[in-house]
This record gives sequence, C-alpha cells and structure tokens, in this order.
Amino acid sequence: MATHEILAATQAVVTLDVALPGIVWPWLVTVNMWAKSIGTGVIFMLFYLLRTHPESGKNLRFMTAALAFISINVFLLFTLADLHQPFRMWHIFFYPHWSSAITWGSFMASAFLGLLTLLVFLGYTKKDETFDKVLLWTTILAIPVTLYTAALLSQCTARELWQMPAESIQMILAATLAGSASMILLGGNKLTYEAKKSLGVILGLSALMAFIVYMSEYIFGPGKAEELAAILQYIKGDGEYTVMFWLGQWMTYLLPMFLIVLSRASKSESILKLAAILALVGLFIVKHVWLMIPQLLPMS
Repeated sequence: MATHEILAATQAVVTLDVALPGIVWPWLVTVNMWAKSIGTGVIFMLFYLLRTHPESGKNLRFMTAALAFISINVFLLFTLADLHQPFRMWHIFFYPHWSSAITWGSFMASAFLGLLTLLVFLGYTKKDETFDKVLLWTTILAIPVTLYTAALLSQCTARELWQMPAESIQMILAATLAGSASMILLGGNKLTYEAKKSLGVILGLSALMAFIVYMSEYIFGPGKAEELAAILQYIKGDGEYTVMFWLGQWMTYLLPMFLIVLSRASKSESILKLAAILALVGLFIVKHVWLMIPQLLPMS
C-alpha cells in the first residue's frame, strides 16, 4: 500500500448522517434557557427603572447585578453539563467555527458574564456613575445573548417548530417576562407603587404577546407543514404533553394577566407578587414543553 494511502486511512473522518433517537436535549437545557431569561431580563428591567423610576432603581443596582450574575452562571453551568464532551469546551474558544451559533453564543455569554462581574463589584462599592455606564453596554449585549438560543434552535435540521422568527420573539418576551417578575419579587419595599405598576404592565404585556405567539403556532402551525402538525399532536387532545402545555399557558400567561388587572384595581401588592411567582414557575414549564415535543417525533 502506498504511503499516501496509509495516511488517508489513518486520518479518516466519520460523519454521523442518521437521526439520533430519543431526547437529545433534556431538562438541563430547559434550566439553561430559564436561567438565561432571568439573567438577561433583570438587566433590561434595571436599565428601564434607572431611566423611568430612578428613585426605585438606585437601590437595586447591587442586588440586580448579583441576581443576573448567579443566573448567568447557572445558565453556563447547565450548558456545560449538557455537553457530551464538557472537558473539551475550550476547543470552542481556541478552534472557533464562526458559522455555528454555539461559538457566537459562547463568546457573547463570556463577555456578558465579565461585564456582570464588573457590575457586581461596582454595585458593591457603590460607584453608581461608573455602574450606569457599564450597565448600558451590558444591556446592549444582553439582547444577542438572550436571542442566541433562538439562533441555535433554528439551526437544528428537521425541527419545523423551532423557526427563527417565532423563536426570537419568544426569547425576548421570555426575558422581559422573567425580568419584570423577578424585579417585582426582588425589589419589594424598595420599589415605589408607580415602579411596581410599570413592571406589572411589562409583565402583563409580555404575557399577552407571548401567549399570542404560542396560540398562533398552535392553531395555524399545522397548515404550514406536516411535521409541525405531527409535533403539535403531542400537546393536543390526549397528547403526551397536553396537560403540561396548558398548565404552563395558564400559569405563565393567562392567570398573571388576570391577576395584574386585579392588582391594579385593588392596588394589592400581594396579588402582583403572586402573578410574578406564577409567571416564573410557569415559564419553566412552557419552555420545557416547547423543547421536548419536537424531539419526540421520529425523524425517519
């Protein structure tokens, strides 16, 4: 055998060209997305409060930065735990493939975490002016960080449900919903009534728009593709995830919207906090169902 033939044989590349059976992305990825929504969302809300309700926002700099820091670390930890070869994750940084959403997401999430670390330090040392300057760039970076998962899902072949336009909208709304809910609970007595009312409006509008997106996919999606119709059967009728899907829709969107209207009419902070808790818990359920059902459909 010629030398060049031996070299070619030893450097062969094996390519997987068949569908992977079963669930590839488990509940670890649900935690990943849920924590990311909280981490980016509270940064959006702090930026909003400091410009519209500065008296409320000024006392929440350190607490918000700390919550975002913890949430993004949870996001990164569960991302790492889900990797099939977690000890090779450094390859992403030293051998990047810029056509992959994972590469872009890894670099942006790392930069975002670096800025959050700086915000925690500035908040703890009460360097408010510098904090607000860094917060601006952190908020800008939070936008692609929260959209990154939508880009990743859209790159999955044969997953008709995960389309970029709808997924990107869902990711942004999940961040504003989780962020406003978290700030309502985190702020407590530090928030004025007007600030709480504004956060409640953001929570309610985020819930309404997200519910419209989900129902649009649920009602009109089957007419778009046979694969999508088959996927949605898992949440229709006696489908495997029907109960969990509707439980999530009620907890995350419908009940919080009703409770927010009720809290504004009665000026009850307790009802507003209940709406925030339901939205946060329900968001995990909603994300889990939307992640699972496309993976249940056989690809053969």
